[in-house]
Amino acid sequence: MSALNPNRAEAVAVLADPQRRELYRLAREHEISRDDAAAALGMPRSTAAMHLERLADAGLLAVTHVRRSGRSGPGAGRPAKLYRAASAEVAASIPERHYELVGDLLATAAQTADEQGIAVRDALAAEAFAAGAAIGDAHENLEEALVACGYAPAGADSGDLVLENCPFHALATRHTALICGANLEFLRGAATATGDARTPVLAPAAGRCCVEIRTGDR
Repeated sequence: MSALNPNRAEAVAVLADPQRRELYRLAREHEISRDDAAAALGMPRSTAAMHLERLADAGLLAVTHVRRSGRSGPGAGRPAKLYRAASAEVAASIPERHYELVGDLLATAAQTADEQGIAVRDALAAEAFAAGAAIGDAHENLEEALVACGYAPAGADSGDLVLENCPFHALATRHTALICGANLEFLRGAATATGDARTPVLAPAAGRCCVEIRTGDR
């Protein structure tokens, strides 16, 4: 199966952390070092380094090594590791939407369908499940994964989850069957990867996501 390029699912998960979002914003403005990041956010250098490397691993930051003193040769010291925003961007909006993720899923599915001679819907389902699993792998539980993707989960006494925001709202409104079907597979992937025993099911309702996360087989 082909992978998203860049890995938008991982990028969405990485930017769920507010400190990493702020570091990404800074790196879009200018190159920053680990010391710059630590000073800007008032955190230990080791913590800043961890966040910067996580952003780089997700393809959101590009890394260069530069001697800021301008000196070279013996005694010049180790070059500084500098980070700047890569060309890929992850759009953000309120309420939270992730249309770039859907766009990558659709484009990758179309390419896979053409290469393998399968239906686009089948390819999209597989790509969506894999992307959801990538989100799930990056979080300790399903609720954290859902929050990272902007679903705004709300619990019930039964243990069910209602998702109060649809990250793909405009597309789901215009292409309901296609996008909601992919959304369902995406959430199935996230639930499977986190080991959650609850089941994502289609339950369309006005003003929220078309999927609910339910206990049992209801």
